[in-house]
This record gives sequence, structure tokens and C-alpha cells, in this order.
Amino acid sequence: MQIHPLVTDTRTLAKIVKRLRTHDHVCIDTEFMRENTYYPELCLVQLASPEEAFAFDPLSDELDMEPFLELLADESVLKVLHAGGQDIEIFVNLTGKVPFPLFDTQVAAMAMGMGEQVSYANLVAHFTGHQIDKGARFTDWARRPLSERQIQYAIGDVTYLSQLFPKMVAKLRKTNRGEWLDEEMARISEPSNYVVDPEASWQRLKLPNRKPEVLGRLKALARWREHEARDKNVPRGRIVKDETLADLAASPPATQADLARIRGLSPTWAGNAIGGRLMQAIQEAGPLPEREMPAKDNRPGLSSEASLIADLLKLLLKIRAKETGVAPRLVARSEDMEALAGGVRDGLPILEGWRRQMFGEDALALVEGRLGFSVVGGKLRMRTLEAPAPEKPDPT
Repeated sequence: MQIHPLVTDTRTLAKIVKRLRTHDHVCIDTEFMRENTYYPELCLVQLASPEEAFAFDPLSDELDMEPFLELLADESVLKVLHAGGQDIEIFVNLTGKVPFPLFDTQVAAMAMGMGEQVSYANLVAHFTGHQIDKGARFTDWARRPLSERQIQYAIGDVTYLSQLFPKMVAKLRKTNRGEWLDEEMARISEPSNYVVDPEASWQRLKLPNRKPEVLGRLKALARWREHEARDKNVPRGRIVKDETLADLAASPPATQADLARIRGLSPTWAGNAIGGRLMQAIQEAGPLPEREMPAKDNRPGLSSEASLIADLLKLLLKIRAKETGVAPRLVARSEDMEALAGGVRDGLPILEGWRRQMFGEDALALVEGRLGFSVVGGKLRMRTLEAPAPEKPDPT
């Protein structure tokens, strides 16, 4: 494989990308920094085809990324990434769209029974026998000039990715598991996964209590913080930390002057504009509507019996996943099993396609009392039960 020097000008970038677009797939990786910004700062992009690999510098004054963005939008070229969530977030920020089609090698590894979050280093070692040098992993990618070691380290990731991809595809085809990835690939292609909704940002926080008045203030404060952080392009924690936000929601200051006595806030907020906007958010907040109130537990609407059935379904999933050598999360999610335990039958992925064949039929039998567990020789076994007789109507 040909390895090019670092690309720092648009003409060279366009020339190489034109060649990459003649292939059916291209491997992509990025290096970025996000410690000091709200949006991740793209510092380096690495690309590889089966024939060549290179990195380009998006911070170069002589480089326009348009040829690369056109490649991302080219639906005739499959984009191969590993654990590409943060890379995709960057691309969505740049273009407003998720690159399509996508192939994530970490998701593919789930279908191969290699765990739910197998590391890139372990994946490379498994398929190629190579040990990746991670010495430059925690480097400052925004600092210029980049060293030759940094550049080679970064390009190495996509060259290995180019070796992994065909081997993983071959194994997926051999085991007839390619279709298993379709739903996961569709899920990671959904743009809403990469855009924070200020209206929903409060849901990521630890709740001070369940009072509607407090949660209404928490929602308003989280929304205010999200907008402040975006406008200033700083991490949201630089505006106000989570615990301070929760304290403000639970014990709101009566006046802006009181902000000077709030732990975690600068005393200057007692008289400046950002302090005024914080107070406005508190004063305009109403109680959280009943429809938005969080569930009292993690299983909304489930009876105690249904909760126990959901636990049995999760045990069944572990057994089936172990037998077939696939990561449980690829087969079923907790919310789907809880819905099945709660009586839902329509629209559940676990009752459709390959998931029904592998897990759904047995899950349904367990819920309906046609499947049970037993211990034989110290090992857990499943056994078919006689269908339970229908309950007789109450004569009263």
C-alpha cells in the first residue's frame, strides 16, 4: 500500500480523493480535540483505499475540505469506520448529514461474538496479528507542526482498518450474518443521534428530586446552559457544572445578587449579563408537565410480575447469545424485552426476521408459559412446558 506524505493543500487532496472514489469502499478515521470546545475540533483526517493511504490537515490555511465532504456524500462509496460515533458527530456538524452508507467494524464484531465494545487494538490483533503502537494516542492533535511519528501513528489506524474490513466481511458472509447488521447500521445512520436537543438535555442529569417545580427549573436551566455553551463554543461544564445546576433547580436564588453566594458560580454573575440570563431562565420556568415526568423506575408501566419476566428474558438472551456467539445488544435491547414482558406483541424487532428465529420465538414461549428453566448437572437448561390451561371465568 502506498502511504502519502501529509496533505496540506486542496489540489493534492482533490487529486487523491478522486482516486479513492473509484473504489467501492474507503476507510476513514479522525483525530480531534474537544476538551476546550463545545463542538469537537477536527485536527486530522485519515483515509485509505486498498491501494493507498494518507492524512490531510483540516487546519491548514491552504486546504479546503470540500473534496472530502463530497466523498462523504457519495452514496456509491461505503464508508468504513471503527466505533465511529464521534467521527460521525463531526461529519454531521460539518454537513448536517450522516455519511451513507456506513460500515462500523465495532458493530460487525458484535455479530461475530467478540463483545459489545471490542477495542480497535484487540480487533487488529485478532485479524492481523499486529500490535498497535498507542504511544501517540493522547497527543495534542491541535498543536502544529505535527511530528512524523504522530502522522504515521494516525495513518496506521486506517491502513489496519483497510486490512480488517475484507476479512470481517468474508467472515460475516460465511456465517450468513451480514443482514444482522442492517438495523444497527441504520440506527447509527440516524442524524438525531448526533445532535443534542436543548429541550431534552435535562434528561441526562441526575435528578435532585421528583417535584414538578424542581424538574421544570432543571429543564429550563439545562436548556439555558446548552445555548450558552453553543454560543460560546465551550464545554457545557465550563458554563455550570451538573451538580451546581441541580442545586440551582432545587434551591433557586431569589435575586441575581444571591448568585454571589452560590457554590460553583463566579461572584461576578451577581451583576453581569450571563447571571441575568440564568435568573431569567429560573423565573420563567414552570412545573414540568405530567407527560414529561420521568418514570419512578426504569420499567415504566410494568407490574412486579412483568418485571420478573423481563429479568427472565434477559437471562434467556444471555444463554442464546452465548450459544450463537453474538453480542446480546445486537439481538435485543432492554426496552424491547420489557415491552414483550408487558404484553406488547406488535412492532418489536425481536419478533421479526432473524431476531425472531434466534431469540424471539423462545422469548415468546417463555412469556406465554411454554418454556421454563431447570438446573441439570449444575448447568442451566431450558425445557419445553405444556401450554398452561386457560383460566376459567370467574362465576361471580
